[in-house]
Amino acid sequence: MNEPDAGPLLLFANFLSDLAVDLEEGQVLAQWAQQAPRKAWLLRAGDALVTPGSLSEEFRRYVSDLTGVARERTAVIEVPPAGAVPLARAVREAGLMDRVAAHARQPGTALLPTAPDASAVAFARDLGLTVHPYATVDEAAAALPVTMLLNTKAGFREAAARLGMRLPEGRVCRRPEVEGAVRQLLEQHERVVVKPDRSAGGHGMRFLSRQDVRGSGLALESVGGPQGTWVVEEYVPVAESVSIQMENTLSGTKALFSGAMRTEHGSFTGYASPLPPSCAHVAGELEEWGLKLGRHLADHGHLGPFGLDALVDTDGVPYAGETNVRRTATTTPHAMVTRLTASAAVAPPAWSVSKGRTRTAFGLADALDRLRAHRIAFDPERGEGAVLYAGAPQDGHSWRYAVIAAHPDEVSEWERSLVEVLGIK
Repeated sequence: MNEPDAGPLLLFANFLSDLAVDLEEGQVLAQWAQQAPRKAWLLRAGDALVTPGSLSEEFRRYVSDLTGVARERTAVIEVPPAGAVPLARAVREAGLMDRVAAHARQPGTALLPTAPDASAVAFARDLGLTVHPYATVDEAAAALPVTMLLNTKAGFREAAARLGMRLPEGRVCRRPEVEGAVRQLLEQHERVVVKPDRSAGGHGMRFLSRQDVRGSGLALESVGGPQGTWVVEEYVPVAESVSIQMENTLSGTKALFSGAMRTEHGSFTGYASPLPPSCAHVAGELEEWGLKLGRHLADHGHLGPFGLDALVDTDGVPYAGETNVRRTATTTPHAMVTRLTASAAVAPPAWSVSKGRTRTAFGLADALDRLRAHRIAFDPERGEGAVLYAGAPQDGHSWRYAVIAAHPDEVSEWERSLVEVLGIK
């Protein structure tokens, strides 16, 4: 979201949402919610952030210094942990509705949720707000069915096939049928991938070979319950994991940015934009798929951002993987990068986000001192450098950082320096 003309926003960091993962998967959702501080980079004067994670005053000063938005002109409402429940329910249980409602009374205020799910739409309705970028809350509610469906693996496969995207061979089945589908596909392929229908970040995913299914019984994760839907696909030998981030507006569908995902065992660990030379040739087809998907979503009422993930195999052929009809792990960092480089001669900038574990635990001030001493902290005048975009981690070790530069090669150089300066393993 980079819309300076939008009215006041109530930023709603509802990472605990059934849009991406069943709420029963409370542990993984709570881990994702630790990234909520990054939403502070979206705050403009008059905005408020409702967050399940705390934001230190130190981090708020850091954000304010780089964005130029005084802290006293924004508000942060921290919601205590309430277990695996939607953020709207946690707000109510904490007795914070009056405080949230006070910010909602500004004329023209809209709710901007991380996940546009049913709970967020109902919360907006209770507060008398619209859901950005919809004109009315009823329009947001009308888009819920397609939003929920396209955030599933099975729903995406069906839509992608109709829209002519290239897909790995696969089967959609209930949990009791997974083993049979695995064995069937392994008759034709060396390896397969097993995915829960509603999952994100690689949660619950398994890679299986013929050796893995000798004997009886597959030890699948509990995701989705005993009768949940799963997708079994042929394993594509991956050279790159890529994505394109799109947006539906009233004037049509447009591409925002694309890049390569960094993954470990199918789980997201980072991102670099633009696409590297090794897979830049897929940019056109990736955008074509994104535009088709955007028009399909628009036909069913969806407005706002969505992402399309794909795999590029070792022969350079792209295969569509899944879509995320919500704000993703790259949407907010991209908005931050765009905002921080708006006045610098870096257009469009190259950037990356990563995470790493430091050998020594330290706080935000110490980390920034190290970056500044080695002249790799983000410099607003140059529009380049490193940003500790999620603040200090709770354990002092597990840092998330962004690197911004004029060219991709420079991003790599900044990253190497940062890893050395912070002592990342």
